[in-house]
Order: sequence, then C-alpha cells, then structure tokens
Amino acid sequence: MTDYEDRFWSSRDGLKLHFRDYPGPQTGGGDASVPVLCLHGLTRNARDFDVLAPYLARTRRVLCPDMRGRGDSEYAKDAASYIPPQYCEDVLELLDQEGIGRFAVIGTSLGGLMAMGLATLIPERIAGVIINDVGPCLEPAGLARILDYVGQGRSYPTWVHAARGIEAAQGAAHPGQPLDFWIGMAKRVMTLTSNGRIVFDYDMKIAEPFMDFDAGNQPDLWPAWEALAGRPVLILRGALSDLLSEATLAEMARRVPGAEMITLPACGHAPTLDEPESVAAIERLLARVA
Repeated sequence: MTDYEDRFWSSRDGLKLHFRDYPGPQTGGGDASVPVLCLHGLTRNARDFDVLAPYLARTRRVLCPDMRGRGDSEYAKDAASYIPPQYCEDVLELLDQEGIGRFAVIGTSLGGLMAMGLATLIPERIAGVIINDVGPCLEPAGLARILDYVGQGRSYPTWVHAARGIEAAQGAAHPGQPLDFWIGMAKRVMTLTSNGRIVFDYDMKIAEPFMDFDAGNQPDLWPAWEALAGRPVLILRGALSDLLSEATLAEMARRVPGAEMITLPACGHAPTLDEPESVAAIERLLARVA
C-alpha cells in the first residue's frame, strides 16, 4: 500500500502529465490548508521526494509532479518545449485543476529555478519557498558537468551496475556513500524496461534546449530571485556544490534579507533533502507558513 495516489493532469498542448498526491491529514485547518509543491531537478522525477514527501504529509498535503518528459508523464512532441517557462505553465495548470490557492514550494536545481519563475507569475499565491542548491547565477563548471551526462542513453543489466554507473558520474557530490545509497538513487532516477534493461527515466530530448545554454551569457535571473522577498525563504547549498557558489549565495542573502541560508557539509549538487539538517530547516520554514 502506498501513501500517495497516482494522479494526472493535462497541459495546454495536450500532454497527460503525472503527479503523486500525498493527501496529508484528513481534517482541515492549520498547516494542512497550505499544501507543499515539490519540484524536481533536470533529469529527475517525482520519486526524488519519496523520503521527504511522506514525512511532510503527516501534517499537510504534498504534490510531487513529474515534469513533461519524465517519469510517468508523457514525452513532449516538440523538444523545444523542454524549458522552464513551459514547465511553469504546466504546473499552473496542475494548481488550477486542484483548486490550490496559496502553497509552499520546494525546488531542487531546475525545480528551484521554476520556483523563482512562479514567484514572478503568481507571487501572491506562494506562501514560502525552499530552494535546493541553485541560484540566479549558475557556475560554468556545474553546467559543464550536467552537459556531459544529460541526454546520454546509457542502459545497465542490473541495479548494482546502474548504481555504480551513477556513482561514477556523481560520486564527487556524495563522497563516501555506501552502495545502498547509490542503488536508492538509481531507483529514483532510472526505470526497468520491458526488455530487462535499466535506463534513465526521462526523454533524452530534454537535453536539446539545454545544449543551447551559454554559461558565459546567462539570462538575468536576479529579478526572479528578488521576487521571493517578503515571505519565508530557505536556501540549501551543498558545501561541495559546483553549481551554486559561495559568492552567489552571499549575494542572494544580500538581495533577499531574512532568507535562511544553510550549507550542508560533505555533499555537492544536490543535497538529497533527507539529511537531518535539511529536514530540520524545512520544518522550521514550513512552521512559519500560515
């Protein structure tokens, strides 16, 4: 028995998109009236929150969507639609379908950029924000690393092989982790196909728009970050992150006074959000959300 319901919504261009709906308490009032929207990273899916979401759902509803081209959501007919503005539009359709007014949002990497985008579109509906290891300025080293693996159609014969493959690519971000950690990550980001091979659970074409991203000529995302001001904000950063620098974090703190900034030791991009420090900080922020 699962603690969530698999549900679907439709995008404006006709895609059937999937989300996990953790219903939370069955009685209204209090924290339960402010749902939490969890937005995953570029090559991830709703399973990225399979530890955090049920924990948070003890006191509130939690929605974990698969962005188009990931998990159980349909793949886009046009790869050019794999861009943050389209993902934000899709999420707005989900929120409207579910009749959700105000909500808190947790965004990892791409999901954090989406949270900033939503703040520019519907600022009055965002009650609180948790950004996981991303900011308005993305470091070239991190972007180069992502470009090196996104869209690579690798497959593996067993979960152990898949885990070792992910560890080879991302081990520097999570040093010293045991095999069980990497198997768990593999099962969140990969899937077993009908021919018995294990593959990444996303449309390889999501890489196409990303390939055009110029690390040296990034769009100005600072106004989107500043749009988060005036509400509870938490930033989590891995101390080893190659995508969010200490300098950018400091500038984020200057531009949004009162935002809580936490750097997690011994991890890079991105924290898994099941670290005790992360869970405690997320609980503190959500406790401030009316």
